[in-house]
Amino acid sequence: MFWALPTLTPPLSPQHRAVMYMIYGLLAVLASMGLLYLMIILSHCLLLYSVALAKQKWLCYVAGLCCLASFKVEPFGSWQSGFVTGAFDLQDVLFYGGCTFTIMRCMSFALESSQKEEGIYSIFDLLKYNFYLPFFFFGPVMTFDQFHAQVSTRELRRKDDEMKSIRVNALLHVGAIMAVDIFFHFFYILTLPSDLKFVNRLSDWSLAGLAYSNLVYDWVKAAVMFGVINTIARLDHLDPPQPPKCITMLYIFAETHFDRGINDWLCKYVYDHIGENHDNILKELVASITTFAITTLWLGPCQVVYIWSLVNCFGLNFELWVQKFFQLGPFAKLEAKLSGAMSRRIRAAFGAVNFWAIVLYNILALNSLEFALLVTKRLLVMGFPESTLSIWFITYCGVQLIKERERILAIQEEEKGDKAKLE
Repeated sequence: MFWALPTLTPPLSPQHRAVMYMIYGLLAVLASMGLLYLMIILSHCLLLYSVALAKQKWLCYVAGLCCLASFKVEPFGSWQSGFVTGAFDLQDVLFYGGCTFTIMRCMSFALESSQKEEGIYSIFDLLKYNFYLPFFFFGPVMTFDQFHAQVSTRELRRKDDEMKSIRVNALLHVGAIMAVDIFFHFFYILTLPSDLKFVNRLSDWSLAGLAYSNLVYDWVKAAVMFGVINTIARLDHLDPPQPPKCITMLYIFAETHFDRGINDWLCKYVYDHIGENHDNILKELVASITTFAITTLWLGPCQVVYIWSLVNCFGLNFELWVQKFFQLGPFAKLEAKLSGAMSRRIRAAFGAVNFWAIVLYNILALNSLEFALLVTKRLLVMGFPESTLSIWFITYCGVQLIKERERILAIQEEEKGDKAKLE
């Protein structure tokens, strides 16, 4: 599709390539969605730029969240979408995707402008940032400071073997797209959870596998979409947010996300801003509640999203409470006496529980509350102790392997850092 094509820029003026990105993006949005849609986008950009002139953070937050709510809360969303005429399969997806990602980018621009010591960024900078086409409709969100610094550089250089890496990633994404298509057409991962009578007849292991497969499928879709977009962005000499971490390697709530761009945005402007060093339980609680409140608005307020936000917010905070509890003097001394391997085994035991909490909490958003409750009941109540403990043990072994891999990668990174210092 034409909006997925990288923009080619003249090699003699790399610092001006953002202008070419903007012109290309504006024309593509105009051609695909029409003039009225473009006017809606520009009106929100102008509104939030005007707010940014005041250089007041609280005003930027209020205005930005109100603009976001105008697309996520009825009847305001339908009223704005009614201006866009015509009908094609992806119209609603492109409309709400482009509008909501625009608001997040404009908020990033406004917040970065409020922190600028002298003057303010121009509205031209905002338009160049917002209308970079690969990011426009589907993200990921790249914060304004990062985008502005990368597109303003006068020297375009690639790392050794970077083009080879881009080609390999492109081929992998083609293969992943084919795999997703096969899963969608020939497997019933998404439709089975809606048939509760059939699901009730499955064994505990099959039910656990079905729940896990739903998250894997959703992760693969996100990884493919963001991977393709990132490959295009890398061709344009950008360093975009990476695709989400593999669901199989998630055993910590703090690392759980399916959109790294939105996650980075929320961490920078909300979670880290309020929580600061994350060493105070009360500040952490306020930061996480605020973060999930904004996430709820971003996803669209409804019963399932409310429950999803509540349980994930609890999981994140409970994780911190347990961590703080075991950092107390007696436990810290006890862990210091243990070997590194034994310490990893104990942490892996807790990590295995965390993994299934993450799975159960997130199938809420992917399937239904009824399916999530059924899986929870079967695995924790009806399947106890045989199914519960056996599934936990297999997961424990998997977490052990992941922690060992992370340990080896950390050692390798440390060795590379030491070699770089010697050179």
